[in-house]
Amino acid sequence: MIWSLAVSDFKKRHAGSSLGAAWVFIQPLVTIFVFWFVFAMGMRTETVQGVPFLIWLVCGLVPWFYFSEALSGASNSLIEHSYLVKKVVFSVGLLPAVKITSSFLVHLIFLALLFALMKTSGVDLSWSNLQVFYYIFATTALAGAISSVTTAVVPFFRDLSQMIAIGLQFGMWLTPIMWDDSRLPENLRWVLFLNPVTYIVEGYRDAILRSTWFWQKPEQTLYFWGFVVSVGLLGRVLFRRLRPHFADVL
Repeated sequence: MIWSLAVSDFKKRHAGSSLGAAWVFIQPLVTIFVFWFVFAMGMRTETVQGVPFLIWLVCGLVPWFYFSEALSGASNSLIEHSYLVKKVVFSVGLLPAVKITSSFLVHLIFLALLFALMKTSGVDLSWSNLQVFYYIFATTALAGAISSVTTAVVPFFRDLSQMIAIGLQFGMWLTPIMWDDSRLPENLRWVLFLNPVTYIVEGYRDAILRSTWFWQKPEQTLYFWGFVVSVGLLGRVLFRRLRPHFADVL
């Protein structure tokens, strides 16, 4: 059911427009081009840590696109599908998962484009690239944990949707996606990893560009999963307590 609803959601995102589902990819591609043009052309940033800047940039933007799209979509899933929430026989807990799965489909396509770009740029593949599956799971878990809280609260506090959008804008710049965190003093870099998305973005680069395995960063890995589990449990409690009142406010 989740899969069929996710495919349906993907198809109807831009139903009626001339380009249809192509708009799902056009906006991220334009974003990538703008950042590449500004940093590579305007600021003459050719390589980062010995890697072509475009590859390095895309490795950070691809997981961010997945996380931000999954979180914002899941957070508003009850409002968007209010007609299903009011049906007693439908399990409303599936709706956030549908949005995350729909975003996952787009993410797979962007990952394929990333590896194709690496191949054409002469960046070698390695066994550590398989870690991408681990970090996909980590991204999905993080988006699911946070959205379990926001999904439960948004029907009662609609302004939270706008706050999430603003928070994602700030988060994009506070996460080392466009800038190299190695420029920070070593004694301050730990602050970046208080942001769990940093673990994911750097993890994608570790897997794809640096051949670094996730178990080589035990402190960061333990903190990340501790954060996910804690927020997920909080979201589960909130969702259960507020679920009987969803139909009343939608």
